[in-house]
Amino acid sequence: MLLYTPPKAAEQLPIIDLGDSFSVDLSRRKAVAWEIHKACRDTGFFYVANHGVAAGLIAGQFEWAKQFFAQPLAAKNAVSMAKSSCMRGYEAMSLQVLDAGSPPDLKEGFQIACDLAPDHPYVVGKVPNQGPNQWPGDLPGFREHTERYQTAMIALGAHLMRCLALSLELDEGWFDAGISQPMCTVRMLHYPPQPAGAAFNQLGAGAHTDWGSITMLLQDDCGGLEVQNAKGEWIEAMPVEGTFVVNLGDMVRRWTNDIYQSTMHRVLNKQRNRDRYSIASFFNPDFFHKVECLPTCRAADGTPPRYAPCTVGEHIAEMFQITYGKKKSA
Repeated sequence: MLLYTPPKAAEQLPIIDLGDSFSVDLSRRKAVAWEIHKACRDTGFFYVANHGVAAGLIAGQFEWAKQFFAQPLAAKNAVSMAKSSCMRGYEAMSLQVLDAGSPPDLKEGFQIACDLAPDHPYVVGKVPNQGPNQWPGDLPGFREHTERYQTAMIALGAHLMRCLALSLELDEGWFDAGISQPMCTVRMLHYPPQPAGAAFNQLGAGAHTDWGSITMLLQDDCGGLEVQNAKGEWIEAMPVEGTFVVNLGDMVRRWTNDIYQSTMHRVLNKQRNRDRYSIASFFNPDFFHKVECLPTCRAADGTPPRYAPCTVGEHIAEMFQITYGKKKSA
């Protein structure tokens, strides 16, 4: 039984080598899981190295992101998120407010999610946000490369969920049923330099926690990501070549009864003459998967869990409503 302990105030984010997590030796996999366990208790943020995603695939996705955002506004608006019933496509500059009550975020984005076959039960049942993606018409090769990248993120996300299960003293396959048809949104982001005339607390991305289970973030060498530690201090998550930044979302807190953390973070592009690019992949179990306190995270004295059960879809729909001002689904 895992007991809740207050998080420690981290001064930096750990770099976890995933190499041994792919080993056939269970003891080596458990050693990596223990490093993940420690990071998840304190911040829910860590870097992963030796993750298995090809460097060429990563570099190529950054180049495609830059090409997409360099297009004229009319070309980007041709695939505007406003034309999608499921929040896919181009997100215009200053559309989102991540820090409630603050000015709109100084960023633009483009996102895709998992396309499903027409006869898939989710499509037949008209589950919201299950397709289709929108693709730019004047960037041949963009779709093919982005779909390859998404496939790699689904594989890494599933692997990290198995590591997470092991870190919680569960069977590695605990989450497998929920991720046989996962939801994986890939979101490319562009942050221009912070304008001198920005309003108070108007950042590239306002302080927020992520909504779902696992986020896998690629950031360029511009910097600007900050994570809030247990003392309320902001620590920099500096770019580390060859790594992803992994962080837990709010659903993991629900699963673990607050033993694992979902931590506030924000983005401020401090470079005066450089644009910042990042690519965030949000990996979640399927829409109907039930999220409830895990058996290893229940209080020994029988105290009820801090969170009521819900589905993945119900949770994320609520988050969309908060940050976009209207109800959308996972």
